[in-house]
Amino acid sequence: MTISVRDLRMNEAAALGELLVDVYASLPGFPSPAEQPAYYEMLTHIGRFSERPATRVLVALDEQEALLGGVVYFADMAQYGSGGSATSVKNASGLRLLGVSPEARGRGVGKALTQTCIRLARTQQHREVVLHTTQAMQIAWAMYEKLGFVRSKDLDFLQGELPVFGFRLVL
Repeated sequence: MTISVRDLRMNEAAALGELLVDVYASLPGFPSPAEQPAYYEMLTHIGRFSERPATRVLVALDEQEALLGGVVYFADMAQYGSGGSATSVKNASGLRLLGVSPEARGRGVGKALTQTCIRLARTQQHREVVLHTTQAMQIAWAMYEKLGFVRSKDLDFLQGELPVFGFRLVL
């Protein structure tokens, strides 16, 4: 399967939002929409991130332009919008809200999205890339570590009662 990554088109925003809600809601141990409605509202309206300065919503597509997944890339950490100290990290890019459709898992979609964010950070001449993940996201966690990201406890925070773990990749 050939995977291409590009910026989200606004006519794809609702489908990406639905995909992300389904992915996150199905994670064992991850809060449900009833437990964290604001978080799922943010996922539903993922396209709004593209309205922020220095922020891009990226999608992964197959040869037929079928939506496989997406991620939000931040060239300015002030736009990152998470808890904890990540928004104050200087000379860094961030990525958030990565999700891959269940049908496309194991095919390198998450890796392609993450590597695109890393390339964009290098283009920006940033020193590092920051991201967050949770215990419920073990597949993503392992992928990030294989790509060279390391735990960065100074970026950890609680989202409600959910521990969220920070990672950095030094470029």
